[in-house]
Amino acid sequence: MTDTLGSILAQATTALTQAGYEQARRRARQLVAAALDLSPTELLMHAERALGCSEAIRLLGLADRMARGAPLSRVLGRREFWSLDFGLSDETLDPRPESETLVEAVLARVCDRGSPLRLLDLGTGTGCLLLALLSELPAAIGFGVDLAEGAAVVARQNARNLSLAGRAHFFVGDWASALAQGFDVVVANPPYIATTVLVDLPPEVSGFDPRRALDGGEDGLAGYRSIGAHLPTLLTPSAIFVAEVGADQAGAVAALLKKCGLFIEAIERDLGGIERCVVARRSGGEHAKLAVNDQKNLGMCRRHV
Repeated sequence: MTDTLGSILAQATTALTQAGYEQARRRARQLVAAALDLSPTELLMHAERALGCSEAIRLLGLADRMARGAPLSRVLGRREFWSLDFGLSDETLDPRPESETLVEAVLARVCDRGSPLRLLDLGTGTGCLLLALLSELPAAIGFGVDLAEGAAVVARQNARNLSLAGRAHFFVGDWASALAQGFDVVVANPPYIATTVLVDLPPEVSGFDPRRALDGGEDGLAGYRSIGAHLPTLLTPSAIFVAEVGADQAGAVAALLKKCGLFIEAIERDLGGIERCVVARRSGGEHAKLAVNDQKNLGMCRRHV
């Protein structure tokens, strides 16, 4: 008997129901539609469409992986971020919507998007932060660094898929230790989960995101300490540093960056109201004054976001 879209959907629904999923049929529809690049309407309209054996096996394999706890993005191997499509791998963190707060924070402070800015993304993973920024800043060039070679490979492929490879360069390295030139914008989403808390993470996180992209050391701040030590030499005089932080970490990260000689310009909240990123600049009277002036002009800049 030939499998159809409808029969595969029914089998996927059964697998997810047995795995304890709520709204299993809705989740099965999302999976099958995304895997076949169909809209929900097209999926329903073509329920009788016959599927080849290999296609049916692939879809059931995806449903089985989801039934074993993998989130949809891991099952499909891709995630949308900043309305762009990013490939994932076992060596990359799955980009979260709240990380878009960093992109917004940077763009809100760039009044001339045509400027030839130099961007740096530390712990780049899929390259989502850097590539999202480059998609909005057509004259900018960017550099992404990650300790995992597999992550750099994925980021390069994402740059090619988004037609940004000519302006995006990815390297394997330990944070900023091998970098010397100044940058206008530095962004980072370092591991910020305290080691002892990792066991409490949801299974869809702990079971599929790479541990080194999650484990921030004893207090969750190890990555910020390492990055902060390099920032005074990495940042040009008017540059900004924007770092993602975990819930309740903004104050601790801000204090750490101050000790590294930076001026804290702002702490931005995500759509859930959580303090999600810290914005800092090089400290000193002149640069602190510049930061204040930028704040006054922030309304004008935001109109271009």
